[in-house]
Amino acid sequence: MSVFSVTPKEGNPVTSEVFDEVCHSLKVTVKDEEKEDYRKLLAVFHESAEELMRIPDFEPEADISRFPREGIHFPDKAANEYGAWAWKVRIRDQRPRKERGVLEGKTIVLKDNIAVKDVPMLLGTAFVKGYVPNVDATVVTRILEAGATIEGKAVCENLCHSATSHSAATGIVENPRAKGYSSGGSSSGCGVLVARGEVDMAIGADQGGSVRIPACNCGIVGFKPTFGLIPYTACGSNEPTNDHLGPMTRTVLENALLLEAIAGSDNIDDRGFAAPAPQDTPHYAETLQRRESPKDLGNIRIGIVTESLTGAALDPWVKDTFLRAAEGFRKLGATVAEVSVPMHKQGPAIWTGVSKVGGYLNKTTGAFGRRGHQMWDLNALMHPMKQENWEEAYVSKKSTKNIYLNGAYAATAFPHLLAKATNLSRKLRAAYDATLEDYDVLITPTLPYIATSHSPPDATPLEQIAKQVGLTSNTCQFNQTGHPALTMPIGLLEIQEGPLAGSGVKLPVGLQIVGKWWSEETVLRVAYAWELDNEWETLLRRDWAV
Repeated sequence: MSVFSVTPKEGNPVTSEVFDEVCHSLKVTVKDEEKEDYRKLLAVFHESAEELMRIPDFEPEADISRFPREGIHFPDKAANEYGAWAWKVRIRDQRPRKERGVLEGKTIVLKDNIAVKDVPMLLGTAFVKGYVPNVDATVVTRILEAGATIEGKAVCENLCHSATSHSAATGIVENPRAKGYSSGGSSSGCGVLVARGEVDMAIGADQGGSVRIPACNCGIVGFKPTFGLIPYTACGSNEPTNDHLGPMTRTVLENALLLEAIAGSDNIDDRGFAAPAPQDTPHYAETLQRRESPKDLGNIRIGIVTESLTGAALDPWVKDTFLRAAEGFRKLGATVAEVSVPMHKQGPAIWTGVSKVGGYLNKTTGAFGRRGHQMWDLNALMHPMKQENWEEAYVSKKSTKNIYLNGAYAATAFPHLLAKATNLSRKLRAAYDATLEDYDVLITPTLPYIATSHSPPDATPLEQIAKQVGLTSNTCQFNQTGHPALTMPIGLLEIQEGPLAGSGVKLPVGLQIVGKWWSEETVLRVAYAWELDNEWETLLRRDWAV
């Protein structure tokens, strides 16, 4: 270790009592004759740490003159009917353009865990308050350079912890097709604003399904690409190894276009050190459009993951809709067969071991062992936690409280759970990789059931969480393995529970396409072919008789 002095300065706060408290926290004792020496070493470390914290931070620069922030405001209720807007702002490139950008004329909203300098970040929560980022996320700069206009920030669920849309501190986010029902989480606002046409595109964040779940519930396309393909720099994180950003759009072609604009390593985020440079990423949209026979899947092998069709939460009508959609791939010439991946059912437990423990640790001291931009100013609002934070977490999101309890318990009762789950994540990835040696893509139902009604305001913790039991049973695995996974809408089913049961109102069903690492082009090709050949909103389940 580096030691620059063994003599603490006068007034150093590391007293014998402080030293004893540190030993107590470690549950160790130090020999009496050595205590003073170790106290002095701790004291000079304190001085070194103080000096380091006084050095100005090193942050990615945001070009405010080129990309000025205009009209920053919180929208009133009349302008936010579905509760999907977190913050409004207009940002456009003011530099004269020599050539048309790939996103020229497109309007985009960002999930409210993506940093935009000088625009408050709510993170869907009252757990922390008053956070205003000092930086722009890498994806912000990229979409502006590509010619898009940012229209604002979309509500995300409370600290990105919910797969349903009832938890944001700003209020419920309504399903765009049925008020009173979930739009999915945690990128809830993104799904609604794209589905309603209030913006053309959105960038969501996915750590267990948080792009794909709202995309599925709202009837749009959501893509969680290969781990690290899109830089996560300056985005709020729950657990770094399952962090992904992803495009959310109404069509597959638009999704490919947005992915093209934001993909590629930024040489800051270590998640993307294996990713190609932006100039070397494929032209995803152009590749789709250039295919002579875009609906021809004659050389494509598709595996239906058997285990995705046997979960206890799976609605039989969702299964039926999914299998009918799978037949559509056969019609396009693909070879389609069921294939067993037994570890698929263990995936949620592996993901839980990482996300609950790692998420807890990440919210306390922040991620360690990482290279990249650390949002330590955001962590400083979370830790040390005060009772006020705790109460706000309880009021606005019971899952946040649950995650802290799970993480704190595991840190002492199962101190090696995170390490074991991390190793098993590699085993899970290997299981899918082995299957993908024989198939180009794998498919599953995205979600086991259509969007559920919101839990009542006075719901107990169990009643709240019951609304999302089994919801991520086919999505969270691929956050831990890093495989690209896209959801697309494939049909509509009538609502059978809640206030609109029996009304004839229908909600979307989604199909998930999973590919090999870095095979986004194949995933998009398969999705695009099906989309071109089907009008998904006409694919209804009319016969409800058993």
